[in-house]
Amino acid sequence: MGRMWHLYKMGGITPAIASMLGSSNAQQMAFIRSMSRDQRKESALDTPLMEMDAVVFDLETTGFNPYNGDEIMSIGGVLIKGGELQEAEPFYTLVNPRRKIPKHITELTGITNEMAEEAPDLMQGLHDFMDFVGRRVLIAHGSGHDKQFLNAALWKTSKINLTHRVLDTMMVAKWLEPKRKSYGLDELLETYGVDVTVRHHALHDSVMTAKLWFQFLPIIQTKQVQTIGDLYAYLSRH
Repeated sequence: MGRMWHLYKMGGITPAIASMLGSSNAQQMAFIRSMSRDQRKESALDTPLMEMDAVVFDLETTGFNPYNGDEIMSIGGVLIKGGELQEAEPFYTLVNPRRKIPKHITELTGITNEMAEEAPDLMQGLHDFMDFVGRRVLIAHGSGHDKQFLNAALWKTSKINLTHRVLDTMMVAKWLEPKRKSYGLDELLETYGVDVTVRHHALHDSVMTAKLWFQFLPIIQTKQVQTIGDLYAYLSRH
């Protein structure tokens, strides 16, 4: 009871919600909600990019519309600091979308309905991912898709929105190379010499996106962009 009352006092959940959800889900919700409070203060805009702690992540989903029935079915992420992958264990989990996975999505990702049925539910997957992320900056390629799904999932499970700072390697590429014809991950990996392992796998895509980010960093620095705030300012103008 002491543990649950502490969560109530911290503002994560109410006794009525806890009773409805049960102890485990209530604690997971409280943790997820606690991660959103004062989040942006933890990733100061004056943090140098070469010292920035971040999680490069990717989601695989059943489709493209989280507000019309599509769901997350896997989450991957790796820890970086500045221009290096950290030695910590990467993050990867399947998530049970509680709906049938379209055949073309299975062909693209390799995730079958049988695999998904044995996977953790959305609350558990989000809890574990947010625990992995902590208060770090998030980096993704084409982050609009991932942010939409994360926001939908966070609202569905915990009635909060994502408050972490997010950097998008696609937007960085558009700033660095405004005349490119394509900013897809495959084309950029080829241009910047990043070896392709397995595409449309959340963890592999995270690792490749991290390596693409590392290729961008020295180019970014030649433009006198040194901090998170500098980068946000430049991206907002391009």
